[in-house]
Amino acid sequence: MPETPPTPSAPHELEGDYRPAESSALDPLNPRIEPVDAAFLLKLTDTLNTTLDLQTLLNRTSELVRAVINYRIFAIFLLNDRTNDLRMRFQIGHTPQAERIRLPLGKGIVGQVALTRLPMLLNDVSTSEHYVAANPDVRSELAVPLIAKNRLIGVMDIESEEAGYFRPEHLHLLTVTASRIAQAIENARLYARVSRQAQTLEVLNEIAVELASILDLNPLLERVGQLLRRLIDYQMFSIMLLDEKGEVLITRYAWRFGYSHAPMRRIPVTSGLVGAAVREWRPINVPDVHKDPRYLEMNPETRSELIVPLFYKGRVIGVLDLEHTRTGFFNEGHERILTTLGSQIAIAIENARLYQAVRRQERQLERDLAMAREVQLRLLPQHAPVHEHADLAVRFLPARSIGGDLYDFIEYGPSRTAIVLGDVSGKAAPAALFAALVSGIMRSAAQQQLGPAEMLKSLNDSLQERRLDSQYVTMLYALWNDENQTLQVANSGAVQPVFCRAGESLTVKAEGFPLGMFPDVTYEEFNLATQPGDAIVFVSDGILDAENDKDEMYGQERLAELLCANRDRPAQEIADEILADVTRFQGSKDRFDDETIIVLRVR
Repeated sequence: MPETPPTPSAPHELEGDYRPAESSALDPLNPRIEPVDAAFLLKLTDTLNTTLDLQTLLNRTSELVRAVINYRIFAIFLLNDRTNDLRMRFQIGHTPQAERIRLPLGKGIVGQVALTRLPMLLNDVSTSEHYVAANPDVRSELAVPLIAKNRLIGVMDIESEEAGYFRPEHLHLLTVTASRIAQAIENARLYARVSRQAQTLEVLNEIAVELASILDLNPLLERVGQLLRRLIDYQMFSIMLLDEKGEVLITRYAWRFGYSHAPMRRIPVTSGLVGAAVREWRPINVPDVHKDPRYLEMNPETRSELIVPLFYKGRVIGVLDLEHTRTGFFNEGHERILTTLGSQIAIAIENARLYQAVRRQERQLERDLAMAREVQLRLLPQHAPVHEHADLAVRFLPARSIGGDLYDFIEYGPSRTAIVLGDVSGKAAPAALFAALVSGIMRSAAQQQLGPAEMLKSLNDSLQERRLDSQYVTMLYALWNDENQTLQVANSGAVQPVFCRAGESLTVKAEGFPLGMFPDVTYEEFNLATQPGDAIVFVSDGILDAENDKDEMYGQERLAELLCANRDRPAQEIADEILADVTRFQGSKDRFDDETIIVLRVR
């Protein structure tokens, strides 16, 4: 039976400068953990497990190592997977110049340890051909590789200005702890990467939401540059967009060292790094632009450059161009960020362009509508005609900037006037244009001084010759004779006139088909003899169909009551009162149709 090994004494706290006794010296290639090693490992494990912050972890590691090796110069180098060199991530006692050193594998003691993955103890550094004298006062050095899951993480390095300072016990202690330190560092780096990725995704989401809300192109491009700095610490940045032909990249926004400027640079897609990104449909990442023959110097300070094309619906619309004064600054992570964000930026840019185009069209449309309204108002008579026995007035209120209602007063000699009120199907510009067409035909036919029924038939025939799908017009055509105070009325589907005499109202039952709908239509004609004090009102359906908040319509009954209640007032005041009453009735409800009122009051 083998002997039972003695029970080790309880671990004790490590204080100050601990140096194992001579009897505890061990072969580092065949280590046995002595009681003090177990205590150190226990404390080390507890410490490493209490944090995932890399800087805190490295600092605590240095403190624990100092508890057993009273060093003055200490460093932890970590391997950069992209450049495959060692960079000082934490140090005590080194100069700032030494801190910036990049060590390739195999260079110096640290590089040799990383390359061979074997620890190294030098009691006289001058005897090693690999030693790099970063500090001329150093005499001895101890370095161990940090390996986790058979992957090199870095190197822990301790130096002393005293020759023969380090002993095999020190080498053994660091060797048995190196894997634990390496795994803790790898966990911290993994946690940092995951945290950065989560933060990046959060920022990307915030950027996408914010960019979607900016619809002016120039502020959008400026904001893109500002938001990108939350993700990538670039020093120069520009956004270039392709021209309409897709042949030239034009700088739309640029930023250099804290100041924005927008030089109008034009670069054909056949040249430069930016052109290559467009032609090849992929990011271009150049660690040193001076070594790339495609580079066109724009900023003399530039050393590294990253260009990412902007894609929208299967085509390139421009590029994001980032530059830095340091070589090899941009990495694959930067490429992924820009590629991910590039699609959102491209959509935002196209939305802003579309918005600008719509705004230009809207402004042009507003100008066209203003011109059309002015033309329409010029086509409508500005004043009602004056007769000895008739007081005439009109009020017209379009539902939009221009309307489909039309009215006119056509002279048939000194004592006769045709009163016309029409309503074209549809609204806005198409209705106004059709109304102008009808008005022109009617004015031309009026030279024949046709009666109301004949006039409507003539208009219908003319519109049949110029037939437009879904376009028609309802019209009331009345001829006032001031000599005998009579009114001849014909109607083609318009609102029937309301007649008031001595406080009693009636509706003139004139009916007929709208103009332009059917061929070969004839119309009835009614003769109405009037007396002084009579009042007649002609309205478009926008008056009778006006609705209030309860979806009730104004209606003909309310119109008749108001007309009779105001029949003794001048025609203009009656028209104004009707329009005001309709407005009060509608309240906050928007007008949906043109409103036209013509009042004839017999003197």
